Formats: sequence, structure tokens, C-alpha cells
Amino acid sequence: MPRLSPWFPGDEAPSRAVIPANELVESVRRRGQKRSMNQRLLFIAASLLSLSACAGAEQAPQHPQLAVPHDRSLTLTSWNLEFLAERNGDGCQPRTDADYAAMRQIADGLDADVIAFQEAESVAAAERVFDPARYAIVMEERAGAPSGTCGGEHKSQRVIRQAVGFAIRKTIAFDRHADVTSLVLGNPQLRSGVDITLRPAGARPLRLLSIHLKSGCFAGDTAKACPILAEQVPALEAWIDAAAEAPVRFAVLGDWNRRLGLEGDRIWSEIDDGTPANADLRLADAGTRPKCDPRYDSFIDHIVLDRRAGADMLSFAETLYGKDVKHYSDHCPVSVSLAR
Repeated sequence: MPRLSPWFPGDEAPSRAVIPANELVESVRRRGQKRSMNQRLLFIAASLLSLSACAGAEQAPQHPQLAVPHDRSLTLTSWNLEFLAERNGDGCQPRTDADYAAMRQIADGLDADVIAFQEAESVAAAERVFDPARYAIVMEERAGAPSGTCGGEHKSQRVIRQAVGFAIRKTIAFDRHADVTSLVLGNPQLRSGVDITLRPAGARPLRLLSIHLKSGCFAGDTAKACPILAEQVPALEAWIDAAAEAPVRFAVLGDWNRRLGLEGDRIWSEIDDGTPANADLRLADAGTRPKCDPRYDSFIDHIVLDRRAGADMLSFAETLYGKDVKHYSDHCPVSVSLAR
């Protein structure tokens, strides 16, 4: 049974304790007492501290942030699923029934309203991780052109399609827009962006773009892949600028394959230009070091918020695989909580 540790950095943290929204609502419902919200938060915080030792969950040092009830916040997650295949044993990361079950457990534990995912072969593959009773799956229409064999420890395995999509909680209405095919650059191996607008009941709409940019140009501009990534940036910036002119707040989330948080990163400077005004962007992981893999000290999976959504951000979390627990993907989920 995989153990996960949500890590909440506090680079802009208010002074109250973190209470995950789903635990807050469930605790309040169980007790049903007519207390003030402050009393509830103090009671639940104490309960969680005592329970965490019993559960054996690993948790990186936390910094306090303001807790918000689940029905007043929206949780967005991005997770690269690393060659998620429809069938057991397929692809460059062959998996068993037990692996898929563990990944389903991780997805359930995230309790996210929307998950932007990358590297899934198909809707059927995604539904092995994201419970179809809870989530609607939408994926890019690009068929791709997978070919060749895998490298690494699975050299004889055949490469499968890697596609981008969303898992959307079924209680949330949404509009599906045309895929952002300009990111493909005429190359079927590159990925389209998937573009949706959430319309939660009793809340403001939120436009989302799920992306998976060209790999290999993680910093600087000298790597072989950099010219291709550089060609994708104007297409992405065009989408951002058009969305910034529109009346709906937005976020771009996914595997950027770029360390946007490095000081002076050229691509971040290009897209975060504040023109139009709502293109004054917020990098949700700014000032935070990832803990998923000790080899890396900067994220490549990012959730980028426009000026309006950035003002609504409540918290950022990286969900970690437990100590001595198998990593079911080479990426860990990253999440933000937004005010509705």
C-alpha cells in the first residue's frame, strides 16, 4: 500500500495551520457541532497531529497556510504518468495489476477536482488510474506516431503513444475547446495542448490548458532540443495572451520540461511579460525545491496561474511517494488549491 506525503511550502504563507480541505469537511461533518470555524480548525489540527504518528505517513516539514473548506476551494493537480499503457506489460514502463491499483489509490488520495496528466496511451489507460465513476477523461485528439523500442532497462519494449489530457471530477461542468495544435509544429511526436473551461456550480469559471512540451532543454539554450522548445514558446504565449484578454481566469499546467523557477530563465521571462495585464503570471512552485527525486533541485512540472488565478492561490503541494515505496512514475504529482 503506497504511502504519500503532501508537502506544503510556505514561501508566502499566512500564519495558520494547514488543514487539507477534504479532511476539514469530513471532520466537521462527523462532529456536527456548532462551533466557530476557528475552534474547528484548532480541534482538527490537533487531531491530525496525533493521527499522523499512527498512520505512519511521511511528511516533509510544513509551513502554515490558511485552511479553506473543500466547497470553497478548487484543487488542481498535474501528474506525468510515465508511459501509462492500456495493457499490463506494455510500453517503456511495463506495469502489473498491482501497479495500476497503487496508482489508482494515489489518484484517489489526491482528491483533486481536476488532474492534468501526461504520457497516457489512451482514455482506457487513464481510466485504470482515474476512477471513471469519479472522473471524466478528456484527451488530445492527436493520434501520434509511436515507433521504435525503449531505452534503459526495457530495451526490447515497444514505445507507445504519449498523450495529454484531463481527469475532471464528474460533479463539475466543463466546456471542451479545440486542442491547441499549434504546439505540435507539424511533428506528430510533439503533443497538443488540451483546453477546457471549468464551470463549477456556485463558483467562478476557470480555463485550463494541459501541456507537455518538448523534452531535453531543461535550462539554457544550447541543448539539441532547445530550438524545438523555442518554437513551441510563441504558440504557447499566443494562447496565454489571448486567454489574458478574455474575462475568465486561467492556468497552464503540465510537464513543461523546463526549470522555469531558475533565476533569469529565458522562457519564463518571455511568457511572464505582463502584457496584457492578466499575463502577469504566478509560478505556483516559485521558491520551492522539489523533493520527489534527490537528483533534481528545480521543478519541471509546473502550474502557472494568470494574475487573477494567482490572486486566488491558497497553497501549493508536492505529493511524495513514501520512503522505501516504489515510485510508480518518475514524476510526483504537484497541486494547487484556489479559492473558488
